[in-house]
Order: sequence, then C-alpha cells, then structure tokens
Amino acid sequence: MSTTAVLRSEWIKIKSLRAGAISLISVFVAMVGITVLVFANIGQPQAELDGDAFDPVHFAFYALLFGQVAAISFGTTAVSSEYLNGALRISLAAVPNRGIFYAAKIALVGALALAVGMVTSFVTFLSGQAFMGEYAIGLGDPGALRATVGAGIYLALMALFAAGLAALFRSGVGVLSLLIPLVLIVSFVIGDVSSGSAQYLPDRAGQQVLLQHPEGTLGPWSGLGVLALWAAAAVAAGWFAVKRRDA
Repeated sequence: MSTTAVLRSEWIKIKSLRAGAISLISVFVAMVGITVLVFANIGQPQAELDGDAFDPVHFAFYALLFGQVAAISFGTTAVSSEYLNGALRISLAAVPNRGIFYAAKIALVGALALAVGMVTSFVTFLSGQAFMGEYAIGLGDPGALRATVGAGIYLALMALFAAGLAALFRSGVGVLSLLIPLVLIVSFVIGDVSSGSAQYLPDRAGQQVLLQHPEGTLGPWSGLGVLALWAAAAVAAGWFAVKRRDA
C-alpha cells in the first residue's frame, strides 16, 4: 500500500472515530466558550485588580488550561483506539510496514491538532479582547502574535505527546490518568515549591510562549522547544513499542 493510501486510510479512521472528533471540537468550544464567559464577566475587573502586574497576553489564553485537556484526549483516543478489540492486528494486516503505519497516524494527529489549534488560538485571542475595553490589546502588541501562534503549536505538541504515550502504554485510560493530573495539578504543585527543574515539565515549559515578558531560564521559543523534545521522546518511545511488540 502506498504512503498516500495509508494516509487516506488513517484519515478515514480518525474521521470516523467519534471520541476523536468530539475531542477536537472540544478544543475549540472549551477555549472560545470559556474565554467569552470569563472575559465578559471578570475581564476588565481583573485587569484593574492586577494593575501593573497584569499580563494581558497570558490572560488572553487563560482557557488554554482547559483546551489542552481536549487536545490530550484527541491524541490519546486517535492512537489508543488501535488497541481495542484487536484493531491493531487488522491495521497491520492491511499495512504490514509498521513504520509507514505509525508515521501516517502521528502525522495526521499532529496536522489536525495544529490546524484546529491555530484556528482556536486566533479566535480565542480576538474574542477575548472584544470584552476588554480600554485594556484590549491587538496582535501587534508585544508578545501577542507570538503567543497566539505559540498556543496553536502548544496544543499540537500536547496532542502528539499524548499520542506517543498512548502507543507506548497501549491504554487510553492510562495516558489520560497520567497526563491530566500532570497538567492540572502536579505541575502547579511542583512549580510552586520548586523553581528549578519544574520549569522543564512539558506544560510549564511550553506555556512560556504565552507570557508577554517570560522570566527564568527558558524563553518563549526555547520553552516550546523543550515541550517539542518531550513530544518527540514520547513519539519515539511509541514507535519503539509499535515496532517491537506483538500486535
């Protein structure tokens, strides 16, 4: 089977996977919906309360905390579905070349997450600023365009990170049980008690790109680079598992 045919077959599988489609839609709905809700109610009061400490760029992507959970769910379900009811054996019978099979799935996961992430990040930014009145910023303000593009890349990298781990662990439940507490709880707890190695955790490093004036060792793009290394390591580990283990 040609690479194009494998990509098409993986596209059909991902498109027909209800949980994956819902997760992708949830990335957009969660981020835009929460942004509109929060900014319409407490956007300007929050800016007044924070005063000079207010970071309008970082605040613009407050909803990323929730959107990344949906991105992680998409990457996880897109890969873990292969391990339900012996689906992987059927897939490998149709595509015996495991390298092409795995690369096609990972490429589609990354491309779809990046496309949805980019659209979502721009809509999120613009919709939130519509409620900020005198505190509103534009894409031309310092750090705004970089953070908007970076948020889309961040969502794609988190989806790939989850996809790689799903191939490694062969369990969607296991990956979600690991990553969701990590990004919602563990990272903040560790980050509050340690200012050293905690900054290299995947989510904390990647979110450096969302700060108007990042502080610490990692800059906006180097932080995103650290997250890319985490994602690459997870994808490589997943490839090792797909290549070496029995279907």
